[in-house]
Amino acid sequence: MNKQKLYLAAFIGGLLSLLSTTASATEEGLAIFDTINSVLAKVIFYDVFPGEGEMPFIIAWLITGAVFLTIRFGFVNLRMMKHAFQIIRGKYQTSDAKGEVTPFQALTTALSATVGLGNIAGVAIAIIIGGPGAIIWMIIAGFFGMTSKFTEVTLAQMYREVRPDGRLMGGAMEYLSKGFAEKGMAGIGKVLAIIFAILTVGGSLGAGNAFQVSQAVGAVKNEIPYFANGNEWMLGVAIAFAVGIVIIGGLRRIAHAAEAIVPTMVIIYITTCLWVIIGNIDAVPEAFAKIWHGAFTLEAGVGGLVGVIVQGFKRAAFSSEAGIGSAAIAHSAATVKYPVRQGLVALYEPFIDTIVICTMTALVITITGVYDSADAGIVALREAKDGAALTAEAFRTAISWFPIVLSISIVLFAYSTMISWSYYGERCWTYVFGEGFTLVYRLMFIIVIVFASITSASSILDFSDLLILSMAFPNFLGLYLLHGKVKKALDEYRAKLKSGELDREILHISSK
Repeated sequence: MNKQKLYLAAFIGGLLSLLSTTASATEEGLAIFDTINSVLAKVIFYDVFPGEGEMPFIIAWLITGAVFLTIRFGFVNLRMMKHAFQIIRGKYQTSDAKGEVTPFQALTTALSATVGLGNIAGVAIAIIIGGPGAIIWMIIAGFFGMTSKFTEVTLAQMYREVRPDGRLMGGAMEYLSKGFAEKGMAGIGKVLAIIFAILTVGGSLGAGNAFQVSQAVGAVKNEIPYFANGNEWMLGVAIAFAVGIVIIGGLRRIAHAAEAIVPTMVIIYITTCLWVIIGNIDAVPEAFAKIWHGAFTLEAGVGGLVGVIVQGFKRAAFSSEAGIGSAAIAHSAATVKYPVRQGLVALYEPFIDTIVICTMTALVITITGVYDSADAGIVALREAKDGAALTAEAFRTAISWFPIVLSISIVLFAYSTMISWSYYGERCWTYVFGEGFTLVYRLMFIIVIVFASITSASSILDFSDLLILSMAFPNFLGLYLLHGKVKKALDEYRAKLKSGELDREILHISSK
């Protein structure tokens, strides 16, 4: 415990230093983050492509792993989708299953963290840089990412444990430490688990909190100028209160909130997208032609094609977080009898987030033509890579009042992302420091919300983005090492499903 207190004091001291540095916004204070960002970015985005073009290491790492796992598991992301939907509907829920939340609640909690600003702003940026063809590679990345998500969630269920406070603890930190120990590498596994946990805590306070607050406050100020005159702190306090009443209640309250928010915001956003697409139905064939041509053209050489692929895969990685390991923390608490069963539920996460929602956004941007419009205002947005504003302009062409809807969507997306990432950060915080300090993290998370509403430090936010991407390295080491165990469990589950044993289990338990 003394060692944990020492770690805690060092971490909080570092955080207070960050806040102080941000508040003063001095060049000297932020210089350290620019240096760290630069070093970390050189490692994460190191070019591994031997020829013309650039392929960042972390993107290649995610692509290679996702393709390998998809082939290894016999395209589980295609073969088991129908069964996965039946699980989500509750068909295979049994009374002897153990957990804290339902499979659907775990799915919506994880989705609430991934369905967000990346679906609005990030897709636009991918098209600005890579062209409409990036959409195809985004879909391909989402397809393979489904298997990455299946693998990490299954492992999280396999290695989860009940902590002294009665709550479940699961995720990459658990299967890294325990899984490596099974292979005789306990020391390496523990180090990787702690690294993953620290990266997650940092990412939760930055990209999962401060960035979301900044975007939400910005969206509200655009529609309500009153909050643009030094009154941003009011929004910060309101958001902090709304987040606080949920996260203080723990996972069950987070899951209930996500269960209500996520389906609503997804339906609103997709409906709006369909409105624009149907309203421009004549432009759809041409848009698809541009997308297909842009995805495979060699007009700009091999380097140009690689650039399009990288943009598509990078956006998918940021959007669905497949292979990052974050969502496995939420899914580990789901009430299921077989670990594989929740892994199958998780297949729908990249499908909904990337293949459906990101594709809808991309279609709207392409068919409205804002990605290559000659309008001076739109050109300025493209040059500034203001993805959210560009997406708003795309919708405005069909719905003049859409910016209001977009502002509401951004606030909802930001809020749902924050409550889920607070849980990810809290579980990893608890893994490192123990159950006795859980409340410390929750209060710290709420304080950062208020602080982020009145200040901006791009270097710190960039740093937290890099932390989240860095999570993929230790996480995928675990997926590679332990994928054989998942393959065995999947084969056994399929055999039971084929023989009818799983259906008989439902009848047997329901008859008691």
